[in-house]
Amino acid sequence: MADKYGPAKVMGWAAIFWSCFTALTAAGVGFVSLLIIRLLFGAGEGPQATVTAKIMHNWFPKKELGTAVGIANAATPLGGAIGTPAVVAILSATQGNWRVPFIIFGVLGVFFAIGWFIIVRDTPEKHSRVSPAELAYIRQDAAPAAEVGDGADDATVAEAPPWWRYLTRPAVWTTAVAYFGYAWILWTFLNWFPTYLVNERGIDLSELAVAGAIPWIGGCIGLALGGVFTDILVRRTGRSVGPRRWTVVICLTATGLLFGGIGLVSSTFGAVALMTVVVFLLYFTGAQYWLIVGEAVPGPVYGSVSGAVQMFATTASILAPMITGYLVDSSLGWTGTFAVASIVSVGGALLLAVFGKVRKPLPPAAVTPTR
Repeated sequence: MADKYGPAKVMGWAAIFWSCFTALTAAGVGFVSLLIIRLLFGAGEGPQATVTAKIMHNWFPKKELGTAVGIANAATPLGGAIGTPAVVAILSATQGNWRVPFIIFGVLGVFFAIGWFIIVRDTPEKHSRVSPAELAYIRQDAAPAAEVGDGADDATVAEAPPWWRYLTRPAVWTTAVAYFGYAWILWTFLNWFPTYLVNERGIDLSELAVAGAIPWIGGCIGLALGGVFTDILVRRTGRSVGPRRWTVVICLTATGLLFGGIGLVSSTFGAVALMTVVVFLLYFTGAQYWLIVGEAVPGPVYGSVSGAVQMFATTASILAPMITGYLVDSSLGWTGTFAVASIVSVGGALLLAVFGKVRKPLPPAAVTPTR
């Protein structure tokens, strides 16, 4: 089963799935059809973060995991930085035909997925170009989650307690809540910041190409640097969890407080600059959630537990856009809407600070098997 449905194949097929539904968005003719298409698109996109973390765990030693996950995930805001002006350019060239960008990016996604299938393998052991010396380096301090799937034998998996029992671990559920706060700000930004700039700040389409891309550049830099920074702290302190946890607590708290102040800034330049700092700090934490979970649970259940964390946090992608739209039209306006997002993210960070200390996972033999 692992050979047939390994993480690399899951990611490749997911990319094809979401790319096809990206292109099919252009075929939407009304609310219902667009809703169904975008729901299916989201279903395809769902595995991305968890599978990326799993593959990085398989391919990198623990001391380099933050850097690896950070750089891998930095492609997301980089796509936003490139995609924003690209979409504006396509819209300008097609007299505002919104369907064309969906078709173009959907087709590009399929081609990228084909390249993924050709190049990527689940583990270095399965790649013909990995030398014995490189494999020994990767496995020198194998991370706990490196044994998920291919690295764990059937006996080890059978002895492990049910994955859902680990969801009650304070380090796991507080990480999930903190990640929910992260996602709340991210999806508010994704869905509403361009609208805020146009409706509240009065910028036009050509200005949006630049103003909308700048915060994404900050996010790309933040994700890459956050991983490098925490890896340095881990090597210097000899602690694999504390530096990552406190990076999330400090940066997510700062993110929430600054995000709450965007509506109070008087100039458009100030609002864009502040949002750039917000996205930088937000993404600075982006690699850490999966690494904390990877330390909090044993390898055989990492995929299931991290998937549950992802599912919980992803509910923010549903709630935040809807609630933001309601709040903007209410008496709270934009200022109050940004303040609500601030409360959600800071609350998650504080819970992680108070309850999120990682205890060493119990070995399977120490857990009474369930019947």
